[in-house]
Amino acid sequence: MPEPDRPALALMGLGPMGEPMARRLLKGYGELTVWNRTASKAEALVGLGVRVAASPREAAADIVLTVLPDLNHVESLLPGEEGLIAGWTARGISRPILVVHGTVSPGAVAAFGERMLREHGVRVLDAPVSGGTVGAENGTLSIMVGGDADTFSSVVPVFELVGSTIRHMGSGGSGALAKACNQVVVAGTVTAVSEAMLLARGGGLDPSVMLELLRGGLADSEVLRQKGHRWIDGDFTGGGSARNQLKDLNFVLGAARTAHLELPLSSVIQDLFEDMVERGDGALDHTGIFRTLAQRNGAFTET
Repeated sequence: MPEPDRPALALMGLGPMGEPMARRLLKGYGELTVWNRTASKAEALVGLGVRVAASPREAAADIVLTVLPDLNHVESLLPGEEGLIAGWTARGISRPILVVHGTVSPGAVAAFGERMLREHGVRVLDAPVSGGTVGAENGTLSIMVGGDADTFSSVVPVFELVGSTIRHMGSGGSGALAKACNQVVVAGTVTAVSEAMLLARGGGLDPSVMLELLRGGLADSEVLRQKGHRWIDGDFTGGGSARNQLKDLNFVLGAARTAHLELPLSSVIQDLFEDMVERGDGALDHTGIFRTLAQRNGAFTET
C-alpha cells in the first residue's frame, strides 16, 4: 500500500515505453492511475490494481507522468472540461508537477514550462528517457531532467522506480537537449551498423558471425545487445519507429541551429531517415534503415 503522505501519481500514455513503466511504478509505488487514449490498452493492468481514468481530468494527480511521442500530444491533454487543468482545479491541487517523458524540442518544452507555471501554477519537468523497452521493463532507464531543482528532487523517488541513471541537467529544456545528444549517438549507431552489415552481406560474409565479432570488440553497444538480431532475421517490425527517429533528428538539428553549430553527420542521417519514411517504412523500427540503404543499392530488398 502507498504511504499516506505520498503524492498521488498518474501516468498517461501506455505505449511500448509507458506500459512497462506503469508496471514498475505500480509495483514500487503501491498505487497508480493510468490513462490512455485507447482505453483497451489499460485492460492488462487492471488485474494488477491500477486505477484506469476515463479522461485526462480523472487522471489529474499531484504528479502526472506523460509518456507520449511529442509535446503537442501533452498539450492536448490540458484544456476543456475533461482536461488535466480542470481536474487539478476540481481536486484543489494548486501546484501539480507535470513530467514530459517523451522526446520533444528543447526550446518548445522550455517555453511550455514557463507558460504553464505562469498561467496555471503547473511545474513542468522535461525528463526524456533512454534505454528502450528493455530498460523500461528492468527499471534501468537513463533519465535526463530539465526544470526547477527542488521540483526535480521531489520526483526523484518516482524516477528511481524506473531508472538507474537519473541526472538533473539544468533549467527547463536541458533534459530535452541531453536527449537530443543521446539521439545523435543512437541514430548514428543504427545507421553505422546497418552500413557494416550491408557491406558484410555484399562481400559474402556470414552476418551472424559478423554480429558476434562486433559484439566482442570495441564496436559493441547497447544497440547491438538489444537489437542485433534484427539485422540477422530481417524483422524490423515494432520497436522505436523510424518516424520518431526522424522527429528526434529534426530536434537535434534545430538545437544545433540555435547553438550556431554544424552537425554534418546528423544532417546526412536525417536525410536517410527522411528517405526511409518517404519509402513507406516510417512505422518500422529505426534499425530498418538497413532496408533503405539496401534499396538504395538495389540489393537485399527481400529484407
